[in-house]
Amino acid sequence: MFTPDPIPRPNGPPASSTPLGDYLSEQHHGVDQAYAVLPRSLAESMPLPWQRHMRDLLAEFHQAFGHLKWPVYRVVPTRYERLVDLDEDQLTEIGYTMEVDDTGELEYRSRDGMPVEDPEQQRVLVPCLDPIPRRHGGSRGAS
Repeated sequence: MFTPDPIPRPNGPPASSTPLGDYLSEQHHGVDQAYAVLPRSLAESMPLPWQRHMRDLLAEFHQAFGHLKWPVYRVVPTRYERLVDLDEDQLTEIGYTMEVDDTGELEYRSRDGMPVEDPEQQRVLVPCLDPIPRRHGGSRGAS
């Protein structure tokens, strides 16, 4: 009635106890160490069954964490650029300055006044136009 053979174990690594964290730790669009951002226009253009699942997940999420004092988030599309490729307006916008030092060389400084050691290799996030198409027909609930 019972087989003496051992129960076969599933192939592959054991299931993770942090599957979402594992996934978000990989390099994906819209994800950094602190946030995962979903462009609303793309989320609203998903197939209807996906939208229903997403709505249900978000409703559970907000029910579980709605008691926390949430700040208002402002998402700004950005891209990495070399510091030396930016003009003065772009530098000012991200908190850097550029000056000519006593030897006639360009010197870059961060917001705290500290000189940037290797500006040729320094990559910084710079605001850019959002390449994700926005949904037409107006937005609901502007905030």
